[in-house]
Amino acid sequence: MHQIVSTRADSSRRWWVLAIVVAAQFMFGVDAFIVNVAIPTIALELHASPAQIEAVIAIYLIAYATLVVTGGRLGDIYGTRNVFITGVAGFSVTSLWCGLAQSGPELILARLAQGATAALMVPQVLATLHLLFADSARARAFGIYGIVLGLAGAAGFMLGGVLVTFDLAGLGWRVVFFVNVPCGAVIIAAALKIMPTVPRRAGTRLDIPGAVVLFTGLLCLIGPLLFGHDLNWAAWIWLVMAAGVAIIAAFVRLERAVARRGGMPLIDLSLLADAAFMRGLVAVFFFFFANLSFYLTMTMFMQKGLQIAPLQAGLVFVLLALTFVVASRHSGIRAKHRGTLVLIEGCLLQVVGLAVLVATVEVVAAPSALLLALVLMVFGYGQGLVMAPLSSAVLSSVTPASAGAGSGMYGTTAQIGNAAGVAAIGAVFFAVETAISARVALFAACALFVLSIAISAAFLSWMRRATA
Repeated sequence: MHQIVSTRADSSRRWWVLAIVVAAQFMFGVDAFIVNVAIPTIALELHASPAQIEAVIAIYLIAYATLVVTGGRLGDIYGTRNVFITGVAGFSVTSLWCGLAQSGPELILARLAQGATAALMVPQVLATLHLLFADSARARAFGIYGIVLGLAGAAGFMLGGVLVTFDLAGLGWRVVFFVNVPCGAVIIAAALKIMPTVPRRAGTRLDIPGAVVLFTGLLCLIGPLLFGHDLNWAAWIWLVMAAGVAIIAAFVRLERAVARRGGMPLIDLSLLADAAFMRGLVAVFFFFFANLSFYLTMTMFMQKGLQIAPLQAGLVFVLLALTFVVASRHSGIRAKHRGTLVLIEGCLLQVVGLAVLVATVEVVAAPSALLLALVLMVFGYGQGLVMAPLSSAVLSSVTPASAGAGSGMYGTTAQIGNAAGVAAIGAVFFAVETAISARVALFAACALFVLSIAISAAFLSWMRRATA
């Protein structure tokens, strides 16, 4: 990898490497959506309780979010290729375990392991893009990355419904996990052949105490966000979150002590002093705050408020995802000429899309699935303009030596934003829905989406001025 970065001797080879890593990103993205589609069937067959089913989704997010920084740093130490292949292999094996699970608790444990291995695999994707494409091809490469994100969403919604409905080989929901095994095998074979070997950095090792402290702090912070609603936001939930904040603050002090002793901290402390990078992370948090929570509230509104069947509700998002793909392609081209300004334009377009959605729901008493799909294309296009250039822009000031750590911090921030949005906006939606109606609940959620996206746009503008 280092040789490709330094010499650019084989420019065609790096595009093949790009294909390998984004294929892994595609597998990861499809898995996230495909599992959601299969959840009702899983609950029925495994006789899983509602709490267990929620844990199947939540434990995966917790494991991934709390370990992704560690996974990124391991890539810095041992080389992105080695950690990437290890992550893909682990993700494939744990996917097989998920498909073989015979009970709710076993599936939860398997999903915990799957999330942990994803934390090894995914940071290497952005790190590889950042290392290989520091020249004029960067916008195109990240545009391809954005297209893959959109295709993963569309494929997840469609593939999940098809696999569960047709019950291939009588395996039912288990196929949604088994499909990762052959895909992972192909990716590993290609990576072994094409990705260049990078020797371990001499004299470096993982900051184990830092990893443990960060894991504990993020677990205390993210866990309550995901389970707080089910526990009625008891007082002790807030105490655990406060403890999480204190532990993370102590983690920063610990990392500085490691650096003073001449060790290699889990995160590159120079990143904390990079104003543009830190402002970018704030923008990432608020952008993702309005990401998963949007799909959650729209799904609940369609199924509970409009009585649209689950399969139809899922298909509504397919058109949005395809629009996202088109926008991702356009964003790469526009970013070459307009830089981070395209991010702000995408945020504004998302706000316009939300306004159109609210107007449609207000005027049409019972909008059809097709009408909603057409309306959501505006929001999807705006989101596609932001997603790929956002990661490129935020990581642009990160040095190659810290590519893994920077990518890990990006991934953690995004997942915390997702979890916080689902918890906060989801709580508002369900409270208003119970007290008034699903329609008014959607309006309240959209107001919060607009606020979150506006804050993200403000920090993106601030970051743009800092790097001008």
